[in-house]
Amino acid sequence: MWRRLICRGRALKRLERIFVALNAWALILMLSAMTLVIGANITSRYLTGHSFPWADEVARYLMIWLTFTGAGLILRHGGHVAITRLQDALPETGQKILRACIVAGLLIFFAFMVHVGLQYAQRMQFQVTPALRLPFVYVYAAMPIGFGLLILHLLLIAREFITAGTYKPVEMAGDGTGALADRPDG
Repeated sequence: MWRRLICRGRALKRLERIFVALNAWALILMLSAMTLVIGANITSRYLTGHSFPWADEVARYLMIWLTFTGAGLILRHGGHVAITRLQDALPETGQKILRACIVAGLLIFFAFMVHVGLQYAQRMQFQVTPALRLPFVYVYAAMPIGFGLLILHLLLIAREFITAGTYKPVEMAGDGTGALADRPDG
């Protein structure tokens, strides 16, 4: 029985690492695409005197997607703004209660923003972007998807954050491959 639970726990940890890696690679691909589009536009403008009419639009929408889909990874690292003065003044039990309340409040807020994002996306589904003629629903979909990712990341770090006040860093292998490293503790 214990062996089965341990195997299940390792499988869940592996799924978490895959999820984090996919999220990170999506961000890398979006940032690379944005860099290539902007670089090609600058080169074209310099060499021919003409720029691509769609380049600024693509870069802007990629930046929107980067912002929303990258927020979960930043949350995982503890990179968002935090004021810890009250937490530091409380005893250990009070700190855990406060952190649990913070997690609950964030989950409620993120769920509300998924709802609002879906409403925005539905309202904008018939409007199109000026240069690409792309339905705005694809741009506004970044909001509910990004907040959905925030919910997943928060749920994955919540237990450790509440009990220890720490975040779960994304651990990469030291061989430069970008592969996630296996940790001995899970």
